[in-house]
Amino acid sequence: MSLLAVGVSHQTAPVALLEQFAMGPDERVKALHELVGSDHVSEALVLATCNRVEVFAEVERFHGGVTDVSRVLARQAGATVEELSPYVTVHYEDQAVAHLFTVAAGLDSMVVGETQVLGQLRAAYALAREEGTVGRALHPVAQRALRVGKRVHSETGIDRAGASLVSVALDRAEARIGVLAGRPVLVVGAGSMGALAATTLARRGADVVVSSRTPASAERLAEAVDGRAAPLARMGEEIAAADVLVTCTGATGLVVGTDVVAGAMTGRGDRPLVVIDLALPRDVDPGVAALPGVHVVDLALLQSENRGGLLQSENRGALLQGERRDGETTAGPVAADDISTARAMIEAETALLRAERQAAEVGPTVSALRSQAAEVVDAELLRLAGRLPDLDARARAEIARTVRRVVDKLLHEPTVRVKELAATPGGTDYAGALRALFGLGIDADVTPGAGRLADAVTVDPDRPGGPA
Repeated sequence: MSLLAVGVSHQTAPVALLEQFAMGPDERVKALHELVGSDHVSEALVLATCNRVEVFAEVERFHGGVTDVSRVLARQAGATVEELSPYVTVHYEDQAVAHLFTVAAGLDSMVVGETQVLGQLRAAYALAREEGTVGRALHPVAQRALRVGKRVHSETGIDRAGASLVSVALDRAEARIGVLAGRPVLVVGAGSMGALAATTLARRGADVVVSSRTPASAERLAEAVDGRAAPLARMGEEIAAADVLVTCTGATGLVVGTDVVAGAMTGRGDRPLVVIDLALPRDVDPGVAALPGVHVVDLALLQSENRGGLLQSENRGALLQGERRDGETTAGPVAADDISTARAMIEAETALLRAERQAAEVGPTVSALRSQAAEVVDAELLRLAGRLPDLDARARAEIARTVRRVVDKLLHEPTVRVKELAATPGGTDYAGALRALFGLGIDADVTPGAGRLADAVTVDPDRPGGPA
């Protein structure tokens, strides 16, 4: 059994493709059960956020696992595995662990250091637990990832790179219309992203109005940020009064149409409107961006400015020179040492988890070795009984004890040492070595480390180790 990570993210895929992978709660549950119901996947966790959909799975065989996971992802996206191949990345064993830890730490996010993904991972793990799709293999991996993410944020200054996409998007709005303090802002959506947006806006002194498909949720969130709730039916009126519109619902279709925004812009004169669409799939009709006086900030724009993790172009300077607002973790000076320290933590934690997994794997291997030895002893004693039928019972019993004692002594030192060695970091698969030496059910599957899906499914089975 081995750990596999297969998925797409803003690092490899355009936002338009990521939109095809968008999953609601029911779809995530369906995907989890479809994964563990496949031939080669025994455990699965699905991390679906606004800029990634990745499956972390325990699989019996590398190639079979990649195929099973890829089929589920392709079905979700309404595409074929071949069509998705250029955008899908595959990580295996240590690389999969390190990738999950990197994601949890916020190092693989559009904004380096953002913390929301840690909560999203926690929710993904909780859902997998509820659905019974994580077990002995994935429990310690997910739990360690959550601890690593928390440790990186608490022990380094990486948070100063930016609290979230919300902060960066609001920085864009302020660059366009000025500070948000005292300005009316409409937030459409009262889920986790909506709550983050409303809270961040309140800390910046904006007058927050919340709308949601669930009025009770809008009321609760509005009360929490000293704002007010408004029904979705009045969206046009609220947009007309707002300086900024933030949308972040979990809807599968468009929520804000071009006609609604066009109507709201009537009579505003020269007063501009900034529309921030942080939903995946998008909430706002693309035609809104063409309306006079409307400036749209969406995931595609943020992605285009963010090839490489830290926001590039003109905002990179803001990230490096920003200040901390009262109560809000915002862009600030991020030393290269913080990122280096975070990566060193991830490397060390990956090595520790590897050692723990290897130590756990040695137990069944040692048991299999002892069982094999016992079978050999029994077979030889049976053969001896056939060759010496007149041997008396006392002598037969003494011979049996002697043979078993010799075998036990021969196996004692190797089995004790292999358990000790497996518990030390070093990267050696001692359980695998033991299985190879004694022929204990060798798995000949080729297992590359990490790469694109196209590489993973075209590995030459005659080339040991696969691609680097």
